[in-house]
Amino acid sequence: MKATPLGAARLELLPLRVEHADEMAVALSDASLHTFIGGTPAMEQELRVRYERMVTGSPDPAVSWCNWVLRLRDEARLVGTVQATIGPSGEGTEAEIAWVVGVPWQRRGFATEAAQRLVVWLEQLPVQSLVAHIHPDHQASASIASAIGLSPTGQWQDGEVRWERAVTVRPRRRDEGHP
Repeated sequence: MKATPLGAARLELLPLRVEHADEMAVALSDASLHTFIGGTPAMEQELRVRYERMVTGSPDPAVSWCNWVLRLRDEARLVGTVQATIGPSGEGTEAEIAWVVGVPWQRRGFATEAAQRLVVWLEQLPVQSLVAHIHPDHQASASIASAIGLSPTGQWQDGEVRWERAVTVRPRRRDEGHP
């Protein structure tokens, strides 16, 4: 599976390219983005190396790395990312999803809009479950997870709570694009 361009109301979800690194380094430069995940903002060269690895894809042929940048239509600029790591799990195929939006564009619903569009795309694939790992104090991410139908479980991984939901495959509408 590969990321394909996806449209949303205010955003375009564009498949990640190495060339996005420079603009994304600026969009994600606020250190407060790392409050819950740790680390520090990546510089352009660091992101370029990371994106090269991500674009190349998973070394495991059973796992797909699907990554998008979020382009805000009105401002024609990149404001964040969404991603899905799709692979086998004990109960079929699982998509572990994540999202991030730069601080200047937060609290405007962009992460929720992008995550919702990603879920619509995933519902068209042979995926049985969606999973996200969220820090227990990260209320914004918990709200986004709830908005896309995920619920917290009692499972923890690296200090984060596992959220999940089963996927009900639904037919694709014409305006939703290809999976």
